[in-house]
Amino acid sequence: MKRKIYEKLVDWKVKDHKKVFLLIDGARRVGKSWIVEEFAKREYDTYILIDFNKANSEIKGLFTEYLNDLDNLYMRLMALFQVRLIPGKSLIIFDEVQHFPPARAALKYLIADGRYDFIETGSLISIQKNVENIVIPSEERHIKMYPMDFEEFLWATGNEMMMDAIRKNFETRKQMGQALHRKAMDLFRQYLIVGGMPQAVAEFIATHDLDEVDKTKRDIIELYKGDIAKHAGRARTRVRRIFDDIPSQLQKHEKKFQFSKLGKSGRFRDYADSMFWLQEAMIINVCTNSTEPNVGLKLNEERSSLKCYMGDTGLLISHAFSGNELAAENLHKRLLFDNIELNEGMIMENIVAQMLTSTGRTLHFFSSSDRIDSSSNMEIDFLIANTKIGRKKNIVPIEVKSGKRYTTTSLDKFIAKYGPYLDRPYILHAKDLEVRNGVICLPLYMAPLL
Repeated sequence: MKRKIYEKLVDWKVKDHKKVFLLIDGARRVGKSWIVEEFAKREYDTYILIDFNKANSEIKGLFTEYLNDLDNLYMRLMALFQVRLIPGKSLIIFDEVQHFPPARAALKYLIADGRYDFIETGSLISIQKNVENIVIPSEERHIKMYPMDFEEFLWATGNEMMMDAIRKNFETRKQMGQALHRKAMDLFRQYLIVGGMPQAVAEFIATHDLDEVDKTKRDIIELYKGDIAKHAGRARTRVRRIFDDIPSQLQKHEKKFQFSKLGKSGRFRDYADSMFWLQEAMIINVCTNSTEPNVGLKLNEERSSLKCYMGDTGLLISHAFSGNELAAENLHKRLLFDNIELNEGMIMENIVAQMLTSTGRTLHFFSSSDRIDSSSNMEIDFLIANTKIGRKKNIVPIEVKSGKRYTTTSLDKFIAKYGPYLDRPYILHAKDLEVRNGVICLPLYMAPLL
């Protein structure tokens, strides 16, 4: 499967491999190990992959006992893995490095030696127990890896030209046209259901059986539950409560996460560390309320007011109907044929959050309520900042509409109140592109291009 992160790996090898090593961070099963090993096979003469989730004490001991004798360390590595390392032409991969933090610290000395290139992969990289008692090398460059985005899904399913057409029409602000828009929306709905986890996409390509795809996704969800039980420590009960409650919270019209629903007297401060654990594991995407729509969205965060999305929308759909396969099968059909009665808004909002996150955006929304002044009651699904910071009109409001008929009351109020700070507002909807009263209405599949 073609993944965009591959180009970042090539760029690193061309420009910076002698100065820094890479750390690829991502959720379990997003394809970290696969893409790094594929890169090693294509770009190097030889490589060694050390999986610290399985490595024995003899292998781990090399990185504590022989840091002052690298000739001996490398000789023993070659003997253990039966691979000849060639200076300047070999890569060493530390896979799942969070299971052995001393190896991560040792890379400061290994990169200074200069003989070989190094890449790490891991999850939960910043969790306290995975960084305690080590000094994180300044030579480490951190890259996040996400589930497959819509374009990668299109490539994998043999629709290699579709995103080029979508991108061209986005840039020229022209409609896709009835036939092309219908085709793009059909593919987008497939992406909604399947999601971007490579195993699920591979199953879909092999079988086109959504029930089998659903089984694959449920296996991944069970893996996440197992990780929570094994690695979340004392917080595991609260982490699991948040994880289990995500679909229920997103089905509400008001999608702000209500910690009071998790237990008696539940408060943000009680669950903040647990929310961070899920965010650090990249299982969820957190969207925080920015109380003032100006250039510094992060400066005006209200951290206790947030929305919690699943990192992969395909997993959200399977998670929402966990234990009810018949309901999930029915949902798949309704989503495919755009005939759905439940709150489709949660699915569409989740996929937009996923798309924006995969482009490197930090997620913010805007929410305001006033019992006296109704003109101040509004909620905007997402806010992003224009990359041209010098401009006064810098904030881009985004509303997500799942149906073909909708109102824009909140967006109208927001534009009236904060117009001097706003760049062009957007609505993401199921229809083709149109410009309406200064608002650009885009088909949902154009969200990654904002």
